Amino acid sequence: MASARCIMYLTGQHPLIPPHLSLLEEITHITLAFLPSSIFNEPNRSSWPLFTTVESVRAQFPKRRQDGSSSSGVKVMVAIGGWGDTEGFEIAARTEEGRKVFARKVGDMVEETGADGVDIDWEYPGGNGEDYKRTPNNSKTWQITAYPLLLQEIRSALGPTKLISAAVPGLPRDMLAFTPQTLPAIAASLDFFNIMTYDLMNRRDTVTKHHTGIQLSIDAVKAYNGNGVSREKTNLGFAFYVKWFRVKPRAQYCAYNDPPLGCPTVLMEDPITGADLGQAGAFSWHDRVPDELNASFSRAMRGVRYDGVGGGAYYWDEEGSIWWSWDTPEAISRKFPRIVRKMGLGGVFAWGLGEDANEWAHLRALTDGVRGNRRLDEGRDADGDVYHQGVLLAKDEL
Repeated sequence: MASARCIMYLTGQHPLIPPHLSLLEEITHITLAFLPSSIFNEPNRSSWPLFTTVESVRAQFPKRRQDGSSSSGVKVMVAIGGWGDTEGFEIAARTEEGRKVFARKVGDMVEETGADGVDIDWEYPGGNGEDYKRTPNNSKTWQITAYPLLLQEIRSALGPTKLISAAVPGLPRDMLAFTPQTLPAIAASLDFFNIMTYDLMNRRDTVTKHHTGIQLSIDAVKAYNGNGVSREKTNLGFAFYVKWFRVKPRAQYCAYNDPPLGCPTVLMEDPITGADLGQAGAFSWHDRVPDELNASFSRAMRGVRYDGVGGGAYYWDEEGSIWWSWDTPEAISRKFPRIVRKMGLGGVFAWGLGEDANEWAHLRALTDGVRGNRRLDEGRDADGDVYHQGVLLAKDEL
């Protein structure tokens, strides 16, 4: 099964679209991020503070041939919520009336902006969100049953032709609302799941691992597929940014491990409030490298290595006591045969499109992977070899 969907989040922080047609041809969906969840609790709301317009974005993408006879433009969706934005969802989800108001306003927004659908970024229903230290998970268990009810109302408001997706956690420890009991109802309302197979190491961790490694990504996909999400509705996530983590200065022994996984980090979040202590971070390929990280990052770019078992690009900076984790273009390419193709997933997505400017190297690797998958399913690869259902055919089988 080819990855038919290629979804790019387009963010207000990096609202950039590449000028090269070849990098746009495989993109099927653009998701504009974000609208705050709280505005959909306002019954009289009639304005939608997007950083751009649906039509202006749609106009920048080529028409795409989908079946050889009809052409279609890119689908433009609007993402609601995002990391740390939970209050609006929580207010809406508590009551039937709240869910109806929220869903009705989502429907109004889609109609008035001309969007093709919405992406629900209530990323951690049930707990483990940004406020998990201040608001314990046991006070959020009600959200586990309320989340699918909110999605049902949104589906009812939008009808069967508009798209609904959801950004969902990539770490099993965060999948509190995504269980064998709840996922069938959730899946009934969604067209696809954007599994966040990145940030798989974050400031809550205490030892080094790949933030977007192959094996951890496979584990995430299996968790959803095993609990009832079809492979066709599954999208694999890619990160167009770099992550770094400070490790304990006495952990130099990790330099002799290959790869240096499981090495102790410094304390990265406040144990009482969960606040970021500034010992880890991320930046996109379009961002300026922070001055204090420049020397270490230069060493990382020169010395990058790849873990062939766990599947991830990395660099252990012994001099600076920093663990670097990111996807190189080559690492992105490896994920297509090992995950997307092998597991028969319905699509891929990336956070985010403009984050890869100005070189667009990671976007190129991603779209090349999508294009290669399509060629395999169409039966012939770039070298002229012919495949049937992913199996290379011998000359006498043609």
